[in-house]
Amino acid sequence: MGITRRNFTAGLVGFGLAGCTTGGGGVAAPARASGLPADLRPSFNAGYDTWVANFKKRASGSGISDATLRAGFRGAGYLPGVVKRDRNQVEFKRTLEDYLSIAASDERVAKGRAAFARHRATLNALESQYGVDAEIICAIWGLESFFGERRGDVPVISATSTLAYDGRRGAFFEKQLVAALKIIQNGDIPASKMTGSWAGAMGHTQFIPTSYQAFAVDFTGDGRRDIWSEDPTDALASTAAYLKRNGWTRGTRWGGELGNGAPAGSTLQPQKGGPKFSVTSNFRVIKRYNNSDSYAIGVGHLADRIGGAGPLKGKFPPDANGLTKDDRVALQRKLTANGFDTGGADGVLGPKSKAAISAYQKAKGLPVTGEPSVALLRSL
Repeated sequence: MGITRRNFTAGLVGFGLAGCTTGGGGVAAPARASGLPADLRPSFNAGYDTWVANFKKRASGSGISDATLRAGFRGAGYLPGVVKRDRNQVEFKRTLEDYLSIAASDERVAKGRAAFARHRATLNALESQYGVDAEIICAIWGLESFFGERRGDVPVISATSTLAYDGRRGAFFEKQLVAALKIIQNGDIPASKMTGSWAGAMGHTQFIPTSYQAFAVDFTGDGRRDIWSEDPTDALASTAAYLKRNGWTRGTRWGGELGNGAPAGSTLQPQKGGPKFSVTSNFRVIKRYNNSDSYAIGVGHLADRIGGAGPLKGKFPPDANGLTKDDRVALQRKLTANGFDTGGADGVLGPKSKAAISAYQKAKGLPVTGEPSVALLRSL
């Protein structure tokens, strides 16, 4: 059995929204270290300091040098915001239609095609060496960090040590902390430059430290497996290596929409009444990266769009409120035009859209529910 890249942050980490995770239609690029929120900066915590002192003794027994421990923990500290985000993760389930509205939005497709064109030589070289479709590699890059724009700026040693000390998943995060220190010790990156999401996922394709140790490669040949730099080459190569090691079959498509030239495979219909897909063994390999049908379809569909394919042909049914995606887009546009900003018109009714609905209802003297409806759309 292959090694699984654990998906351990909330929501749609895979959307380059880590920090991540997501929102309806995109979020701002992460702030640089000096601009991190106050709760993601080191804060005094006596219990944490005691835990770190004891951890250092254990770490020495794991082959981590005193010099590495000094470098790794220089400037590191307890991050209260990391604990807050970890404890406040909310389980929620998006429909596949909403997921794809974000994962394969017009903006993401356009950026993906531009990124593919810029890095065509590298992506084709990776496909030749590892057998993984160049568009698939690019699509994972797009979902994980919005093609490098949202890599995260939280210090990994601070984040993983805070979560290891907190204890909810202490053993897991202590393992990540040890792996991160060994990465520093190996010389792949200085401790001061090892940054990632609030839960320690790093680089262009959001590897956790143990996955980095298992799969990261130095494709550029400079002696470092650098997934953090502006040059995404090593990160993209590491993703290709990950998929190959987990069983990717060269020359086999991930799948596709049923009846739309899809390869033979298992039939899947994630959303009742929505499009059906035929998926192959490579679809299951993508799920090793993130164990979600929606994620794997999102990667595959985005890859197809980057390669020039059009949108899905099948339609999704109206939602529980009787609204189609076109209706939801119209609702967002009309609210914004009336001075109630929804933060975009992608048909995904997230917190901003619901706040805009509430503000509109209040302004019109209507019952304030924050919920969309056919009647609300008509009133606009």
